[in-house]
Amino acid sequence: MGTRKLVLTAAAVIFLLVTLAALYRLLVGFPISIGGEEVGQVSTFFVLVCGAALTLMLFNEARK
Repeated sequence: MGTRKLVLTAAAVIFLLVTLAALYRLLVGFPISIGGEEVGQVSTFFVLVCGAALTLMLFNEARK
């Protein structure tokens, strides 16, 4: 059971970092382009919401 908690916690930390990066981008507003196309703020907001939800779910599951 210890390995399962470690993997879940590591995944939660990775999603937390992605969520914090999305929050930083929303606050600062620096441009990101993928394949020559600009990524909008709306996409970043969806990444923030999904990342936060996944982070919370993984931390809750690791706590059990």
